[in-house]
Amino acid sequence: MLMKPVVPALFLAAIIWSSPAAPGSKGVDSLDRFFREVGTFAARFEQIVLDEGLNQIEESVGRMTIKRPGRFRWDYDPPLEQKIISDGDKVWIHDIDLEQVTVRPLVDILGKTPAAILAGKGNISENYLVTDLGNYGKLSWVGMQSKQEDSAFSDMRIGFENGNLRVLELVDNLGQTTRITFLESVENPLVSDESFAFVPPRGVDVIDQTKN
Repeated sequence: MLMKPVVPALFLAAIIWSSPAAPGSKGVDSLDRFFREVGTFAARFEQIVLDEGLNQIEESVGRMTIKRPGRFRWDYDPPLEQKIISDGDKVWIHDIDLEQVTVRPLVDILGKTPAAILAGKGNISENYLVTDLGNYGKLSWVGMQSKQEDSAFSDMRIGFENGNLRVLELVDNLGQTTRITFLESVENPLVSDESFAFVPPRGVDVIDQTKN
């Protein structure tokens, strides 16, 4: 499972989704702009995971960077230290505590992790059914449902604040929810391709699934 505990948090959902929607939501326009005009994106993130009973089971923080198309890196801070890096072709998942690296083809995880979803490019409506969920508090919300039958998520929601990406919520097919909040974000920073290169450290176990 990519992105450490790659899925979400609903303890705010009862408050968010029970609020009346304000007219004139900008969510869909913000989503379209993000995928058309933002080629690189960097932020600090906070991630929480809830089980199907909405009990928090995990909390983690770190930094992320994407560069379209297909390049991304998510660096989780201790104690859940992990690195997930894609060079646009392969994805490396480095579990520091386990001293293990797993390598997978990027095509295998497209649309199946938050990282791969955000690093996609082009017309988002080609791969997702997009629904305007209205404005709630400071955020304009958009719902996304994958058109792929084997999607890892049954529900996705993205929240924008003043047009800027702020929250990503995903509910997986087991009912777990992941909520990722983006802080100190920067759109279109200069990011070199070398930032997404990865060489496994000496001594770690490497599980290469690109040869299967």
